[in-house]
Amino acid sequence: MYNYLPHTDQIREEMLKEIGLESIEDLFSNINKNIRFDNANFNLPDGVSELEAKEKLTELANNNLSLSNCLSFLGGGTYYRYIPACIKTIVERSEFLTSYTPYQPEVSQGTLQVIYEYQSMICNLTGMDAANASVYDGAMACAEAVLMAARIIKKSKVLIASSVNPEYIEVIKTYCYGEGVDIDYISILNGKTDIDDIKTDDYACILIQNPNYLGSVEDIFKISEACKSSGAKFVVCSDLISLALIKSPASYGADIVVGDIQALGLPIAFGGPHGGFIACKTEYIRQMPGRIAGMTKDQDGKTAFTLTLQTREQHIRRAKATSNICSNQALMALAATVYISVMGPEGLKEAATISSARAHYLAEKINKIPGFKVLFNDFLYEFVVKVDDKFSSRNILNQLKEQNILAGIPLDDKFDEFKNCILVCVTEMNHVSGIERFTDALEEITSKCCLRS
Repeated sequence: MYNYLPHTDQIREEMLKEIGLESIEDLFSNINKNIRFDNANFNLPDGVSELEAKEKLTELANNNLSLSNCLSFLGGGTYYRYIPACIKTIVERSEFLTSYTPYQPEVSQGTLQVIYEYQSMICNLTGMDAANASVYDGAMACAEAVLMAARIIKKSKVLIASSVNPEYIEVIKTYCYGEGVDIDYISILNGKTDIDDIKTDDYACILIQNPNYLGSVEDIFKISEACKSSGAKFVVCSDLISLALIKSPASYGADIVVGDIQALGLPIAFGGPHGGFIACKTEYIRQMPGRIAGMTKDQDGKTAFTLTLQTREQHIRRAKATSNICSNQALMALAATVYISVMGPEGLKEAATISSARAHYLAEKINKIPGFKVLFNDFLYEFVVKVDDKFSSRNILNQLKEQNILAGIPLDDKFDEFKNCILVCVTEMNHVSGIERFTDALEEITSKCCLRS
């Protein structure tokens, strides 16, 4: 299929004749002339050839800072990981790229099978019994899970760890405000959730992120015990790739597991696209938002796929609906499914292991630079760096950016207790040579005394 189909004057005349008009201008006759612009008012430049247009657009695009041309140590919920070439090839096939919600299962078997495989993989990774067909992103998944717990336990107060991604918390606040659900928070102690601060009030759920936003692996079994003793449901926001190295949420008693799938084969493209997952125990499946694809047999006894559960307000009585989600991010789920299939258990473990090893290598090198200290050691591939108060962390980040090094995320405006601190992330995309270039540049900048402005 061509990108566009040019029409000749003869074709235009035939089209206009077919709809009973004499000119293209007649198409717009119902628009008041007082609010219409003459072409001259736009001050448009003369047209150019396709080649000239492409050259101009390329020139403009080159003003952007591309990750392929710089070193990135950014994390905080969006990760620069390797994407196998086959993913783009598959997700851009027209039957997937142009498809919408599989309302008609008889003509949507391919899409439904992908969703079924995706759900199965999420369950295998998290240890949960069921998973939905994805939501918009990790933030939305957290918010939906909190409301889901409130419906299950019929309580209107939830407890959230302050170490959860701050952007996720903002979305949760919005959702809870609309539903009349109150939020309390657990404080942070030494980079982790302060277990002694887990209150025993009447909460519907306790939400923890593991590893948390600061990169630390939580004392999750102790938190689980505290959660169960309070009678609240245990909701865990999990990084799926990390599960190749650490215990699954099911092993420590999670009731609902949520998270983002961006790291599973989705590019960083101006902050997106993302996708979110929700998985839970069987007994909570009726309260899970979105939809679930199932495998069954058709009338001829052949394997078939269908939507077995749809709890959106479009499908059931509004009062019984669990959500008004209108998209299942099927294309993003497809990319994640292909990624997990291609990587396999060993590939996921290798990506996580390389990321963790190189992160600890970078942390050791940063600790040797005067004026910098890695605050917490119980991390996988993200960690917090405290910058001496004689320096400005933002000035340092800006100077490194000038050298095409995206060194991390400033935490000043996210946490009161982490002023002049930076969140640094390492993935398999950060080679040892890049890590050494980063630390060499950091030493050079600080040796010139990058003082606070």
